[in-house]
Amino acid sequence: MPENKVSAILEQKNIDAINTAIASINSELPFLIDLSIEEKKVLLKFGDKSVAFVNKASELVSQTEDFLPRNFDVQEFKKDVELYSKLYSVIQPLKMLMDRLEDTYMQVGAEAYAAALVVYQHAKLNKDQIAGLDPIIDDLGKRFLQKSPSPKPKSE
Repeated sequence: MPENKVSAILEQKNIDAINTAIASINSELPFLIDLSIEEKKVLLKFGDKSVAFVNKASELVSQTEDFLPRNFDVQEFKKDVELYSKLYSVIQPLKMLMDRLEDTYMQVGAEAYAAALVVYQHAKLNKDQIAGLDPIIDDLGKRFLQKSPSPKPKSE
């Protein structure tokens, strides 16, 4: 059996505490939104170069705003720049946590699957010695059934 890298128990009280913490984070960020796929597609792309551009524009506006059109909301622009910066400082540790959660989830899933394969293999080998294994083995074996490919239409 492969190396078991993760051996842990996650108690319900811990899950409850984590969910409470997540709810607390959500309550501290009541302005968060959900964008549709279509909305995301039309957004301006905002990468590292754009961050520098926005910061320089913000500095310029802080020095003088006389050149801007009257309907340009300077205060809203400054709020957006500040909020972006602060959200970034929250997102980074959450991304690191999410990466570790996903890696652990993948590892534990792989370990469980590898162990389940051993169980299945040994159940098949010992099915004659233990009564009642056949239906369980058949049920487990459904995982490995492959759909037969659709017949290809004959070309004329």
